[in-house]
Formats: sequence, C-alpha cells, structure tokens
Amino acid sequence: MKQLLILTILCGSLSAVCGQSKPPLTSYIVSAADQAFLDSLQRDTFRYFWDTANPENGLVPDRAPSPSFCSIAAVGFGLTAYLVGVERNYITRAQAADRTLRTLRFFARAPQSEKATGIAGYKGFFYHFLDMKTGERFKKVELSTIDTALLLGGILSAQTYFDQNTPVESEIRQLADQIYGRVDWTWFQARRPVISMGWHPETGFIKSDWTGYNEGMLLYILALGSPTHTVGPEVWPAWTKSYPWATFYDQPHVNFDPLFGHQYSHTWIDFRGIRDEYMRGKGIDYAENSRRATYANRAYCVANPGKWQDYGPTIWGLTACDGPKDTTVNGRQFFSYRARGAASTQVVDDGTIAPTAAGGSMAFAPEICVPALRAMKAKYGAKLYGTYGFRDAFNPTYRYRSSFANGPTDVGWFDVDYLGIDQGPILLMAENLRTGFVWNLMKKNPHIRRGLQKAGFTGGWLK
Repeated sequence: MKQLLILTILCGSLSAVCGQSKPPLTSYIVSAADQAFLDSLQRDTFRYFWDTANPENGLVPDRAPSPSFCSIAAVGFGLTAYLVGVERNYITRAQAADRTLRTLRFFARAPQSEKATGIAGYKGFFYHFLDMKTGERFKKVELSTIDTALLLGGILSAQTYFDQNTPVESEIRQLADQIYGRVDWTWFQARRPVISMGWHPETGFIKSDWTGYNEGMLLYILALGSPTHTVGPEVWPAWTKSYPWATFYDQPHVNFDPLFGHQYSHTWIDFRGIRDEYMRGKGIDYAENSRRATYANRAYCVANPGKWQDYGPTIWGLTACDGPKDTTVNGRQFFSYRARGAASTQVVDDGTIAPTAAGGSMAFAPEICVPALRAMKAKYGAKLYGTYGFRDAFNPTYRYRSSFANGPTDVGWFDVDYLGIDQGPILLMAENLRTGFVWNLMKKNPHIRRGLQKAGFTGGWLK
C-alpha cells in the first residue's frame, strides 16, 4: 500500500479555543492521488515563472500568454518560486542563483528619482508595473508600497536561502540588504502613523492608507523590521485598531472579502502559534483567522445566494481575478478584472471563480482546498488547466457570445491568461502544505523576526 501523508491542521497551541471554531480541529489525509496531483500542479505552475520571465533582468510578466508589462509583485513570488524549483529538482541551485542575481542586480541598479519617466522607482520603492524590457515605469502607474513589499518577500527569501560562501551567493545577500535597506518607509507615512498605499510623481500620495485588514500585514512587518528606515511601534496598534471582526457564515474572524488578503502575507510568514496583542485578545492566531475566512468563502459559495452556475462544495473560491467583461446581461452584472469576495464588509460576486482562491489557502484548509482544485481540473479539463497550471479564472454562468446577437454558448467563459500574482500563492502554499519549506526558510530571516517582534508577536517559533 502506498504511504499516506497525514497532516494535522493546527491552530498554533490554542487547541482548546480552536476546537470551538467551525469546523473543529481535524486531520486531513493527503492521499497518493493528492500527492500526484500536487506534483504536477507545482511543476506546471513553476514553469510560469521560469519560462515567462525576462532572463536578462529577471522581470516577470503580470500575465501570459497575452502581451504584458512586468508586475513587481509577481517578481517577488517568482524569486521564491525559484527556490522551490531547486528543492523539487526542477532546476539546479546554480540556475536559480544566476536568475536571482540578475534580478537583484536589476533592482539594485534601476534608476530611482522623483521624475515621472525613465525611472523604475523612488525612495527605494518601485512602480507597480514596469516595462518588461527597459524596466522603466509603465505608463502612469503608482509607486506601490504593497507591491514593493511583495517583491521584498521574494528578495528576503533569496537572501536567506543562498547562504553559501561563493561570489554569486554572497552578492545575492549583499544586494538583498541593499535593496531592502534603501526603502524609506517613513517617507510614505503621509498621515502618520499609517502608511499610504501609493504615490504618483504627478499628484503626490494616494489618499488611501493601509488600514482595515488585508495583505498589508506583510508591509507593516517589513516596515517595522527595517534596519535603516523603521517606522515606530505605534504603527501596529493603529493597524489592528481598524480590524473588522465579525461572524460571516458561522465563522468569527477578522473579515476581508477577497481571499488573497488572507493569503499573501502568509505565503512567506508562518503565523501558526504566534500572536500579537490583538489576536491574544481573540484567543486565536492569524493562521486560524485565514482558515476561518476560507471556510466562510466556501460556505457562501455553497449557499450560492446569487444562483450562479456550478457553485458547490468543490467548485468555489472568490478573490481578485480576471473576469469575462464589464457588462450587464439579462439583469446580471459581470466584471472584467475585479476584487471579488464575500465577507461581512461586502460581497462582490458575478459567478467568476478563481482557482487561486482555494490554491492560496491549501496550507490552512487542505481538506476543502485540495479536493476543490482536483475537482476543477477534472470537471473543466483543458479549458481551465494548461501549460502553466490553472488559468486565472472561469465563469460557467457567462454563456454569451461577444456580440450577444448569436445567442448563448454552452461552455461558459474561461480565461486565456495565467496571472503571476495568482500563480505564486498556488505554488508556494502547496509547498508550505507539503513541507513547510518557505515558512521554515523565512523563520531564519532576521528582518522578518525583528519586524514580528516589534509588532508585539510572541510565542511559538519566535521564542
């Protein structure tokens, strides 16, 4: 009989409290068939980053195969993806180090200034999108704090992984410190103590700050952990003070409607068993919070108040993703790219499901996420799953031809593209589920540890 891997889904050391949540503490058996599925899923998804990146400067496209600019957040996911590739023998350590070094050299040397054109960033931050070849700002996109943070997640993972005393790996570590240390987080505190979402050279700071609860948790941990431009400790209580705690579909948790907000920071940081003051008050940790959010998202889809096609126990998942079109047909509203989601704060649902919603939560709730991914691949086949794994999204309800004059189709809408910021969580969280590799790697990074401790996290692996 083939060996089975048994994973216990833990809520840190808080079993008594977590046992009261819905569902209760449980174990999930990753079967041999699950392992084979995850093998192929990780290998295929890895190829997105390895094949589509510009090998000269390391820039990763926002999407493929459609022509695209670079997403700096996708670069961050890609840098960590290369490390998984080494661990899984997709590429050699030397290959990963070479690609990583080229990438870090680009970001270390790319021009930075307050000018609007011909540059890649300013004050250590980088523009959300860059030209794939020149690396310069794409059109008039914002200087992005969160996308820079996601880029840094990948850079710091490379810094920790490449620990050998060779010229290449030594330079990787030095460049990582240079790039991270240059980021002036205090400059972005336009309305102290919180950090602004972005800045345009044409108009100044964006009028929105990182408050509520979302993927900004990683940003604040990096800002607190900075060895050069650290923000004050008051930033974390200001951040948690704005949390919307509520019960949604029987799950009490800090709400945020798109699932990516419960996943991105967790891709690099293992929040199991460590808690800040806020979570100590709630009696859970952030990993359990994300687990509850995942269950609530699924429960909403199973209830299916919008009566969308195919929603069910294994066909679910709302998060930011592509969509069919910004239009209203027969009274139903549909969207193109949109942050879909379901929470007490709001519901945005047009029948579009993104595999990354379940994929990015695999490490929290494999017992519902792995069966969902397998079911989607089995049901929709090549329409949804291709060369680089899952295409970004699909909408079985949207059965309309482009002109609408020729009547409905019988297949629904399926994206043609893969998106880097959605492929990354699938690959990395699958690895965290199976081996804990990324989480264990980042536990060694002094900047991450320092940021968590300044935010008031204690317990668990931080002891």
